[in-house]
Amino acid sequence: MADPDSEEKFVPPSSAQLGAARKFVKAHGKPSRAVVENIGRAGARVVLVGADGAMGDVLVPAVATGEALVEAVEDLEAASWDAETVQATKIGAEHRRKMAGR
Repeated sequence: MADPDSEEKFVPPSSAQLGAARKFVKAHGKPSRAVVENIGRAGARVVLVGADGAMGDVLVPAVATGEALVEAVEDLEAASWDAETVQATKIGAEHRRKMAGR
């Protein structure tokens, strides 16, 4: 049996996190997609892919928080890194430089 004291408590998405996701959808078209990725102790990253192919992200304290964020934002659809989502992304030169640490 799991120790009830060791279980994580659900933390709802903050108004800032919800606002960032809504702003992304408004700027990059609907429907936008969201992939929730566990990043360990740091929590989770909600990777956003706009209808125009733009990418963004929102960091949250837990996977459950990320899933709640996706459910709460209109025109944001839960997705996975399937072929359709990957092909929908358009990674520009600026994003490539950022990912390379330049």
